[in-house]
Amino acid sequence: MINVIIADHQAIFRAGIAKVLAVEEDIRIVGQPQSAEQLLNALEKLRSRVLILSSSFLSFLSEIQGIASRQQIAVLMLSDNNENATDFMRMGVQGVIYRSASGNIVLEAVRRLAQGQSFLQGPNSSEAEVNEDLVGARVRKRLSERELRIIAAIVQGYKNREIAMQLYTSEQVIKNALRNIFDKIGVSDRLELALFVVHHRILAQATASIAVNPARPRVSPASEKPEVIGTPPSTSIN
Repeated sequence: MINVIIADHQAIFRAGIAKVLAVEEDIRIVGQPQSAEQLLNALEKLRSRVLILSSSFLSFLSEIQGIASRQQIAVLMLSDNNENATDFMRMGVQGVIYRSASGNIVLEAVRRLAQGQSFLQGPNSSEAEVNEDLVGARVRKRLSERELRIIAAIVQGYKNREIAMQLYTSEQVIKNALRNIFDKIGVSDRLELALFVVHHRILAQATASIAVNPARPRVSPASEKPEVIGTPPSTSIN
């Protein structure tokens, strides 16, 4: 059994990757930390073989690698599309995949690392898979650029209110847009949407190429603390 830890600041993306891996009989998800403290604790206490690590934890990489080396855990870096995968290999990780990688690539990378091999996804390594993604291509054509921006924000864990602020519109408009997106894609909630994006590389690439900028109201010390990006996604459109 390959025990895997998924460390990513985007809760809905963690859930999507977990769903892809959990259906495999030889793979088990043992932890999904979202903070550096949780991650370091998980590496020390959980018996894992592979760590899927978001590049957002890069500032803690040396500490993570120290624990991983002692515990014989292979590190698979999850790189954003605008980052150079080979740079991470030079830092000593055992494998690198892009955030837009398909489920099949994630599975192959995890299994290779579990066997003591390395894995480096090239920027053009899945061109054939992209060309064969007819479903993803059809869905992509149905979506407007505004809808793609909303999907990109959803995948990164933003709430409707935050997305509305980024697009200078109302929360109700975003809710209505989500209903249309769900209907076009044939999903019923945010998690299904994230899974669909993970499984269809054309959509994954389209959303990964969109920069999502935080847009939050200022919070005074006496007011309520703002929401933390990366809390578990709701299964509704709220």
